[in-house]
Amino acid sequence: MQMQHWLLLAGLLIIIALAGYALTLWRRVWRTRAEQQQQQDGRDKRLAEDIQFIGQSLMNGQVPLIEGSIRIKVLLDNYAGPRRSDLDVTIFTEIYDHIPTHTGWKQLSAAERKLHSRLMETLERDHQEQVKQAAGELTKGLN
Repeated sequence: MQMQHWLLLAGLLIIIALAGYALTLWRRVWRTRAEQQQQQDGRDKRLAEDIQFIGQSLMNGQVPLIEGSIRIKVLLDNYAGPRRSDLDVTIFTEIYDHIPTHTGWKQLSAAERKLHSRLMETLERDHQEQVKQAAGELTKGLN
């Protein structure tokens, strides 16, 4: 065989080896993506169940209206799954936006906490029906 044939054969072997390696890497990528999607789906399923549970708890009066609204808002923010197009949950965002949470609450003075407590009472009174209606929709599921 001539030198050109040997070089051509060597080139083909290198190309085949690199193609095999590339295929192995792509399989690893596809497997990783499938695992990540499976984890995300599982996470979304758990979040949907938690949202549905808190919605039911709101309907039954087992959780305070403000606390349940805040919890649902946070869970909905983390939920990336499908949602029904007719599902209106903007009331939870509206309530959430008016209430300082965690460290924000701790940083308030006693007078500011008292003002926010009155605001929370007003929000509960004014939006109770909207929250109950949205919570009722959530008990039917997100999709």
